[in-house]
Amino acid sequence: MILIRNITLQPEEPLTLLSKRAAGKLRLSEKNLVECRLVKRSLDARRKDRIRFVCSVAVSLKGIDEMGESDLLNRLRSADLALWTPPRYEIPDCHEKAPDSPRPVIVGFGPAGMFAALVLSYAALRPIVLERGQDVETRLKAVSVFHAGGPLDPENNVQFGEGGAGTFSDGKLNTGTHDRRISWVLEQFYRHGAPENVLYDAKPHIGTDILTDVVRQIRMDILAHGGDVRFGCRMTALELEDGSVQGVEYTDHSGITVLPCSQLILAIGHSARDTVRTLHAQRVPMERKPFAMGVRIEHRQEMIDRAQYGNTRGNLPPADYSLHVHLPNGKSAFTFCMCPGGSVFAAASEEGGVVTNGMSYSARDGKNANAALLVGLRPEDFPGTGVLAGMEWQREIEQAAYRCGGGNYLAPAQLVGDFLAKRESTGPAEIQPSYQPGVVWTELHTLLPEQITTVLEKAIPELAKKLSGFDDPSAVLTAPETRSSSPVRIVRSEALESPIRGLFPCGEGAGYAGGITSAAVDGMRCAEAVISSII
Repeated sequence: MILIRNITLQPEEPLTLLSKRAAGKLRLSEKNLVECRLVKRSLDARRKDRIRFVCSVAVSLKGIDEMGESDLLNRLRSADLALWTPPRYEIPDCHEKAPDSPRPVIVGFGPAGMFAALVLSYAALRPIVLERGQDVETRLKAVSVFHAGGPLDPENNVQFGEGGAGTFSDGKLNTGTHDRRISWVLEQFYRHGAPENVLYDAKPHIGTDILTDVVRQIRMDILAHGGDVRFGCRMTALELEDGSVQGVEYTDHSGITVLPCSQLILAIGHSARDTVRTLHAQRVPMERKPFAMGVRIEHRQEMIDRAQYGNTRGNLPPADYSLHVHLPNGKSAFTFCMCPGGSVFAAASEEGGVVTNGMSYSARDGKNANAALLVGLRPEDFPGTGVLAGMEWQREIEQAAYRCGGGNYLAPAQLVGDFLAKRESTGPAEIQPSYQPGVVWTELHTLLPEQITTVLEKAIPELAKKLSGFDDPSAVLTAPETRSSSPVRIVRSEALESPIRGLFPCGEGAGYAGGITSAAVDGMRCAEAVISSII
């Protein structure tokens, strides 16, 4: 096939025009095209008076083989044209090995564990998944109760359960990772119910409302291929002998069970602190790593649209942004997990702690936009010197926020103008905070560590130079955003294996990913490592 880049569409123009414009770039009639596949679509809004979509398509031509395609490209000599082969991902068939191999075990059923299980089940290795939370249907009910002001279930919440934290975090699939496996990840999301545009949009997005069904469909596919997903099963210890994994101990409603295994993928997510403590006590090698903490910042979506498009959006999608700044003192701040037309929500997983996150539904039609506004933190910034110091620091901040809110998981909030002036906020201005079950107005300097507040004070005005209105005095800061990534890395080799043989640390919780797609890719890589150890 031939890849054709830099085909433009106006926001109001349909995708059906792509084949005509692709043929024009090849100086051929549209009738010569057998197939025209949209490979990538991105929005170019650098010039507010000339906003457009920029597309790349792959085409095949009647009666022309690969050699003929090469001849055509040599004649046209355009930088926008290249030969293209559809990406393929091959999973070894292990049917012959499967009966003699112990079933691999995966701890955790977030994106990393889910895609590890998908690969292993397609390879006929019948993985067993242990997930401490519940299936997505049960989980949705528990989260709805909590967001309405009901009790927190420490084992079944925004962090724990089918799909992991990503299920309730918007379903953004863009990543800075450049890996050949990404196309397969996107294909699986599409095959299991995500909209087709996830295959080609530069910033693919599913939406929490659709993603909940997608993860259920992936689970059903794993079961259909011989896998076993066990909910309500919390890992309590590894069974080790002579430096190798021999099994895993877990607890469920019936008590404690020891499951024998010789390959275990550890995809516990970034919030399973009790599991990390257990692993540390069992001397599983781990180390401190940089991470980030801060707040959620909330603006009117209309303001973001005007800042990015120069006007109301019309036919354009709700505008987003991604900002970062490096300050003269060497500190940095950045936005993460930006949710156009979304809301800030309660993401606690431990009783007595407040955690915030953000989400959007597929329509992204809410009045507000929000993003994590985070400060990069290095191990030398952590109070304490232990391996788990960063994790305990997260917990201390979350508990302080809970106390500040007077209980009931109300989140501390402050207007940007008041934060920069270091005065307490007493209520909202033009922007109503979306966090449920509600906020308590305060002065965040009394709650957040100086390592965070001093950077945010300097960063917000600098970020406003990149996005007009970012420092809007009426914008809302809701705290704390502590779970963007793990402050601990569970050590593994280039072969993805821990010094403990048969143990494969995986995904965000192990310190090797930073979002749905990168976690899914890491799950695939760990599954491949397990397959290699078997065949």
